[in-house]
Amino acid sequence: MLQASLAKKIVQEVRKLLNEEIVLMDTNGIIIAATNYTRIGQFHEGALITCRTERKLIITQEDEKKLTGVKAGINLPIFSGDNVVGVIGITGSPEAVSQYGELLKKMTELLIKENIYMEETSRHIRAMETFVFDWLELREWDSTFINRGERLGIDLTVPRQLVMVKVLQNQLTSEPFIKKWQNTLENKDVMVRWGQDRFLLLLDANKPLEKKQLKQKLNLLKTKMKEELIFGVGNIVSAKDLKKTFLQAERALRSVKEKDWIAFDDDLTLEMIMDDMRMETKMLFVERTLKPILKEHELLDTIKAYFQYDYSIKETANHLHIHINTLHYRLKKAEELTGLNPKKPRDQTILYLCLQILDNNTN
Repeated sequence: MLQASLAKKIVQEVRKLLNEEIVLMDTNGIIIAATNYTRIGQFHEGALITCRTERKLIITQEDEKKLTGVKAGINLPIFSGDNVVGVIGITGSPEAVSQYGELLKKMTELLIKENIYMEETSRHIRAMETFVFDWLELREWDSTFINRGERLGIDLTVPRQLVMVKVLQNQLTSEPFIKKWQNTLENKDVMVRWGQDRFLLLLDANKPLEKKQLKQKLNLLKTKMKEELIFGVGNIVSAKDLKKTFLQAERALRSVKEKDWIAFDDDLTLEMIMDDMRMETKMLFVERTLKPILKEHELLDTIKAYFQYDYSIKETANHLHIHINTLHYRLKKAEELTGLNPKKPRDQTILYLCLQILDNNTN
């Protein structure tokens, strides 16, 4: 049966082409959408007749006196497959409006077909998301799980490499995004939404790409999408170990710096240790070292720039737009307050780790 929400959309689209009064009725003869809102909810006897005969019905001014809720014009049955799902009515002189009848009927049926396709696509996307979630959480696969994968067209025999994609703008809806990606991915690749601003890309790694090739592929997709995206890439695992590559990709994504757009988990070194530390430990570490200057943003930015420019006094001063003597003064002040000398290797390591924790875990 034709749904009221879709019927309203159809009336809005048809209205762009025709100024005549238009009504859409369900198979019970009830008006569910109309250009004249006052008619919505009324019974239309002509529509009921049209549904039963499955043929066009011409309504004359004489019929207005005999049939309930009708106006002169034409009624046409709307088909979905072989079934009548509703009736579209055009009010006006039958001779004048008949020329639009078949066109509007076809247009309405195409809109219904498109809506059915979109609903099926939405259901498929939701089913894929649920399946991937179970895939990540299940320790053992039963026949039901394997059959679900087959119905969804997911190959559970090939090794996988998971890529976590983050949309920085966070303004995309999942279906158009996934549809764009599916047009460029390989047959056995899988793409699902993962939360508000992330997507998971499960690559078929049966014939794995070299890191350089994969980076080129993702960069090409990024360019085609015309969106600001960053990527975290896990390692290749068997299909049953998908959770492993998921956690790697998640860790890699967290390590992507501002100037970068992609990180591979197997390139991580210090980031691995940082990621494994408990938040409580990280905050205690910062508290014990940088507490005296946590609110001294000028000093923190100075130390950060000093590391960024590989301890070059000249380049750091130029970057901060300050005199070299001012830079020396700030570094000395930071040392006096924290007891850590930014020029000594051990203290540099401590300060660097603290700044990394602050960058990754605070605002």
